[in-house]
Amino acid sequence: MAAPVIEVIRLSKTYRLGPVSVEALRDVTLSIRQGEFLAVMGPSGSGKSTLMNILGCLDRPTDGVYRFDGQEVEALGRDALAAIRSRKIGFVFQGFNLLPRMTALENVELPMIYDTVPSGQRRERARNALAALGIVDRGGHLPSQMSGGQQQRVAIARAIVNSPSLLLADEPTGNLDTATSEEIMEVFAGLNEQREITVVTVTHDPEVARYARRVIRFRDGRIVDDGPGEGRGRCRDGASANG
Repeated sequence: MAAPVIEVIRLSKTYRLGPVSVEALRDVTLSIRQGEFLAVMGPSGSGKSTLMNILGCLDRPTDGVYRFDGQEVEALGRDALAAIRSRKIGFVFQGFNLLPRMTALENVELPMIYDTVPSGQRRERARNALAALGIVDRGGHLPSQMSGGQQQRVAIARAIVNSPSLLLADEPTGNLDTATSEEIMEVFAGLNEQREITVVTVTHDPEVARYARRVIRFRDGRIVDDGPGEGRGRCRDGASANG
């Protein structure tokens, strides 16, 4: 059985809003193994996005333990956390978050610029990532010259260009129509199956959750259900194992 890539033990997060305390997470214990495809569901304010931010090393818990690849994250300094985000975690967001004045290829190169990868290697790896997502022919296009689905593919290419072990997707189909949403979820299924990237997606959409092999449901900061998903998608037209 694969080793856990993520372990959280009695994790809690409390936000202070003046005299008011808001418990976003309450005593959450969770283990995610390498190669899982997990959907996190729950109503607004249930704690799912807070969990995503902590898993992505974008926020710290108030209490509890978070281990990523066996390393206790809450004890790490700012530089160590930045290195984990850059090299081991890929992020995909609802709004694509592409820089509007950069081409698709330049947007995909960005994580490697911050990681001081030589320019020639950056360009080659960016092209390979775009090719893996089936849009290498859009490399010279600006985001405004691409459809929403193409922009999200560019965003996914950017997320995987450093070969992360974990891919975090926050409502990745929220701005897309139904057909395009299915295409994007097929991409995630292909990356998970062919490259064994661990995929964790936050979603409110049951159709998106159907692609996951495991579904966790949150309410009031707690996990209320943790069970198998359908594992619906299987790489019909999205990702290549080689890119």
